[in-house]
Amino acid sequence: MFRKSRFVLIGLALVSFAFICKVYLSPGKEASAQPDNYAQWATKDVMRGVSWVAGDSVTAEQLQELKQNKIEWISQTPFGWQSAYNSPEVKLNTGSSRAYWGESDQGLIHTTRQAKKFGIKTLLKPHIWLRDRSGKWLGDIEMANEAQWQEWFANYRTFILHYAQLAQQEQIEAFCIGTELHNPAVTHEQAWRNLIKDIRQVYSGKLTYAANWYLEFEQIKFWDDLDFIGVQAYFPLTKKNNPNLQELKKGWEKHLPAIAKVAKRYKKTVVFTEAGYKSTPDAAIEPWKWPERGEQTILPEANTTQAVCYEAMFQSVWHQPWFGGMYIWKWYPRLRNPGRYHADFTPQNKPAAQILAQWYGKQ
Repeated sequence: MFRKSRFVLIGLALVSFAFICKVYLSPGKEASAQPDNYAQWATKDVMRGVSWVAGDSVTAEQLQELKQNKIEWISQTPFGWQSAYNSPEVKLNTGSSRAYWGESDQGLIHTTRQAKKFGIKTLLKPHIWLRDRSGKWLGDIEMANEAQWQEWFANYRTFILHYAQLAQQEQIEAFCIGTELHNPAVTHEQAWRNLIKDIRQVYSGKLTYAANWYLEFEQIKFWDDLDFIGVQAYFPLTKKNNPNLQELKKGWEKHLPAIAKVAKRYKKTVVFTEAGYKSTPDAAIEPWKWPERGEQTILPEANTTQAVCYEAMFQSVWHQPWFGGMYIWKWYPRLRNPGRYHADFTPQNKPAAQILAQWYGKQ
């Protein structure tokens, strides 16, 4: 009798355990119940990149400098031209007559092939250059009616498919389907899903979209159709000049939960398709702003601020399970007057470059 009761109790326990597993460990519950489920989709193949500035040539010495700084990826940026925020016309310029050689098809191809010789991969990242003088920017693009929207997407499709085909031809490793097009991207989800399908018909590499840090990356709904999430990571970190490391890391803590939330929702890694700081004391206040003309501040102090911003960023994101890499804005193939102080975003010839190389050299 005792043995029979014991077997009954064991059987009931097994049934209860099976029920608990079904309820709490089902696919829908597991993602929310287990915070470490990143292992299912996170990558260890971190993109160690810089945003490559188009020039008039590419030399082995310039590419070797990338390797010396542990850089493994470059983003290259050709442009499509739009005259006004409410104009549906998007013009292609594939030659070098009206643009830098490095932005032309010839320059993109040559740079890609030379980079491959050094083991450096490419993210091809076409942009729209908005010539609007009304104060509008890319995120404000707006058409008057649905017919104009269809025309804009048709023109944009021609523009982006040209570069997707070039990327496939040259076996470029990653491709960005758009950059900071907030209004078009958020209000026309299905048009972008259709575009992604068209791109995948001609390109077999990894796809992303580069969303602005402010609201856009959280509002995009087609992340599930892409391979990784791209964020233009110019997050404001402080309201004061020359902040210290702890102040900057505290500033990052305000933004990390939102990034993690999007990453976990779509089960995609996040790559900072642009990130960087200028060499000015206010670099972390509004990181997206270019330095004012003639802004030649106290050199040691400004360079130190840039370097501290780099260190805070790397300490804050490098070990995050969702982190898939970054592209530092920006890197010149050749700096004019290399001994001269550059207030802009490049880390070259500054302490920030040493920090970049140190972190890019980590596993």
